[in-house]
Amino acid sequence: MAKVIIAGSGFAGHYAALILQNALKKLKEDHEITVVTRVDKFTYIPSLVWVGVGEMDVERVQFPLKPVYDRLGIKLVHGILEEVYPDNNRIGVELISGGREELSYDFLLIATGPYLNFEATEGLGPEKGYTTSICSPPHAVDSYRRYVQTIEKALKGEKVKIVVGTGHGTATCQGAAFEYICNIHNDLVDKGLRDRVELLWLSNEPKLGDFGIDGLEIKRGNKIFTSEMMIDALFYQYGIDYEIRSHVHKVDENKIYIENLDGEFKEIEYDFAMLIPPFKAQPIKFYDRDGNDITDKMCNPAGFIKVDANYGKPYEELDGPDWPRYYQNPYYENIFAAGIAFAPPGPLSKPGKSPNGTVIAPAPPRTGYTAELSGKAAALNIAEMIKGNKPSHTASMAETPGLCIASMKNGIRSGEATTIAIYPVARNYKKYPEYGRDLDMCTAEIGLAGAWFKFFLHYAFMYKLQANPGWKLIP
Repeated sequence: MAKVIIAGSGFAGHYAALILQNALKKLKEDHEITVVTRVDKFTYIPSLVWVGVGEMDVERVQFPLKPVYDRLGIKLVHGILEEVYPDNNRIGVELISGGREELSYDFLLIATGPYLNFEATEGLGPEKGYTTSICSPPHAVDSYRRYVQTIEKALKGEKVKIVVGTGHGTATCQGAAFEYICNIHNDLVDKGLRDRVELLWLSNEPKLGDFGIDGLEIKRGNKIFTSEMMIDALFYQYGIDYEIRSHVHKVDENKIYIENLDGEFKEIEYDFAMLIPPFKAQPIKFYDRDGNDITDKMCNPAGFIKVDANYGKPYEELDGPDWPRYYQNPYYENIFAAGIAFAPPGPLSKPGKSPNGTVIAPAPPRTGYTAELSGKAAALNIAEMIKGNKPSHTASMAETPGLCIASMKNGIRSGEATTIAIYPVARNYKKYPEYGRDLDMCTAEIGLAGAWFKFFLHYAFMYKLQANPGWKLIP
């Protein structure tokens, strides 16, 4: 009997547990799957943008994991993975209920998601700072509360300023912030308050519409359009100003202090700000058989787990074949990492540094569909190894598509969303020499159909990820 521990229950970890259980039930032997998670609910993160503007109750984006796992025969440990002893195939877990437990494994998949590093910017974040976030259910609820307080000022006739974007030069998830500012714009229009609110997009992107993926190109006949053109036109239509190529040094009660790639320092006054923090890995320590700390060997400087990627190349030399395919650790073949937990070989967008030495470089997004694909590949590779085979399932970001439905307004009749498809996510110049992507497979459209698709995806994924009948038919 093989014991498999999956640490994390987001898109990568939870979906990996479902995929692995389905793969192992076909075998004659009994195998044990245990999910260790600090949060005992699954959260459909893409819909938190709606929670943040009051378009959806937080309860509709979550469901409890235990009933799902009990039905499937998966064990649930409500705790935090703190230590891994890979030579002894053991982990140390701090239990949420109190105390500590050690668990043994034959295979370990780490999919613990990000640590929201608000501390990287002074004054950032809802707990110890002045800004809000939509990165977790409590944060999204808090964002809506503060947003309501802000527009109450506008209802009284005051002029207010709302800033949305990234709160650090190395932050990622610009797409979520883009959705939020667009939803705010349309909500203000519906309330008749748009003329009383100044909206500012503040981002570390090197170009507008970069989104941490080096933007995208779209072919229309014999012409090439870019995401930069699309977002520039959209922001002009919406009346949204923007400051890009920027790092946030500090936030206080009234101002955001930024520096751009030209080395210019600016102060931005605001009434309400939702700024995405930089991510780093959840704090996990690795120890060898003699008790020596080998975390630096197993992880990159941000704490993300090294897998079968080609690390150490400069950005200019990085290409598709350098991205991981199997999500298997190079030092311990029975350890895998997926989703945000795995260490990428480098950024997707061109990194920059100001004349003052400040790094302004968006980190590569590894959330949503990409996280799900990496979790699925890792789970299937563990199943192959249990059967005595070598890993054979791949999900390289340079070989898989990216699909994003960016909500701009929720609504069946008046909704709007941007549908973005790219192939592959990471540019692969070895395979596609001109653009690094197959432009016949890349598209971006804005309209009501995208809003319908976004709405459908919410319920389809909530159904699928509860392993309801026919869940395997939903991609």
